[in-house]
Parts: sequence; structure tokens; C-alpha cells
Amino acid sequence: MAAAPQISFNALVVSLATTAAVHLGDVAETATGQKLPPNLEASGHMVDLLNVLAEKTRGNLTPDEQKFLTQVLYELRMRFIDAKKAADSDAATVAP
Repeated sequence: MAAAPQISFNALVVSLATTAAVHLGDVAETATGQKLPPNLEASGHMVDLLNVLAEKTRGNLTPDEQKFLTQVLYELRMRFIDAKKAADSDAATVAP
């Protein structure tokens, strides 16, 4: 039997970030193994959850945890902006 993954703050961040990545269409769902089309509302919700986590844990994280969370949030925000631009571009192309 495989060892259970280590429970840590960074593991929590990775879990939430992976869910955001699935909603952005970047990572396949574990249940189906398929990538879904981007769901900006759901991915934005996950980014918002990570932001709340950052706000509520400010001053209580190790420097490495803070750096990791900040980096993950930055990367997800940039990816969300790219996905939003792509969706807006696709909508403009389809509109009459």
C-alpha cells in the first residue's frame, strides 16, 4: 500500500491550485482523466479561496510557506487573465 501524502500547508495550497487548474482546463480531472473546457467562474472561485487563505494566514506562515502561496497565487492569477482574454476573444469572434 502506498504511503499517505504528507499533510502540510503547502499540500493544501497545491490541492486548491490543482482544482483551479482543472477549472482552467490545464489539468485533467482525476476521475475521468479528461481536460474540461475552461470554467472561469469556478476557477475564479478557487483563486478567491486561495486569496482568503493568504489573507487569513498572513503573519502566521513560515517564510517558505508565504513565498510558495504568493507564487502560486501569482501564477494562477496570470493564467486566469490569459483564460479570460481567450474567452473574450472567442466570444468576439463568434458574435455577429
